[in-house]
Amino acid sequence: MDRAKIVLFAYSEVGCLCLEELIKEGANVAAVFTHNDDPGEEIWFRSVRAIAEKSGIPVHTPQKLGTQETDYLRSLKPELILSCYYRALIPKAVLDMPRLGAYNIHGALLPKYRGRACVNWAVLNGEKETGATLHVMTERADRGDIVDQERVPIEFTDTAYDVFMKVAEAARLILARRLPELEAGTAPRHPQDEAEATYFGRRRPEDGEIDWDKSAVEIYNLIRAVTHPFPGAFTELAGKKYYIWKARPLEGSAAPSKIVSDNPPVVGTGCGLLEILRLQPEGGEEGETFQ
Repeated sequence: MDRAKIVLFAYSEVGCLCLEELIKEGANVAAVFTHNDDPGEEIWFRSVRAIAEKSGIPVHTPQKLGTQETDYLRSLKPELILSCYYRALIPKAVLDMPRLGAYNIHGALLPKYRGRACVNWAVLNGEKETGATLHVMTERADRGDIVDQERVPIEFTDTAYDVFMKVAEAARLILARRLPELEAGTAPRHPQDEAEATYFGRRRPEDGEIDWDKSAVEIYNLIRAVTHPFPGAFTELAGKKYYIWKARPLEGSAAPSKIVSDNPPVVGTGCGLLEILRLQPEGGEEGETFQ
């Protein structure tokens, strides 16, 4: 029997792993829609485009999904649409095309952490676990019925990058587990509990500014949530702007932002002390001490 015709919308490492899983399983991927990399963004993940082209799958990288793209998709007659970390809104006219439905993989345990930068937010908030969710796509982002979820732990020493890679693997596992049911139109669906829903928005580089009145643990969580490959946490210390890429909370007390030790750098917070392990002055090299 012929496999269901799939159109995949994908980007980032989640998109790469899911595309590789579809290829490995011999799925009928008729086309891939992805993004051209932003030259102003640090690209730390592999290329969906390269993986698709290597397998001879047609690739499209429109800036937005307009009338031309919608007409093209209609001509393909997709039976199943999958979205894996695609960054653009997919119009309802496209979502309504496939007879088997349109599904998205979200990098959190819905209904919690709807929205953007969900892995970074989970680490920043000190969560102990997160995961990936496969859900039905609707006009309202992250609101559709849940098909499956895979949980992953967040260790106290994990950075957002560490957690993101766990979530990417969780996404691949879900797709591998549910692909036969998606192709057959028999995947289970469970409504989200709106009473449990939380939403978090986009994060910007300026959101990495450290508030020393917060506790050492809260500041530590911010640092590990936005450290490499993300824009980083920053502050002004000793009259100069610094990026703090790695730190750890310590017991003790001192006035917020007071430097109590230079080697290693230790700074007071609203509760506890913060030992700075990787520091970089603005415009300088990353090192371990004040410069």
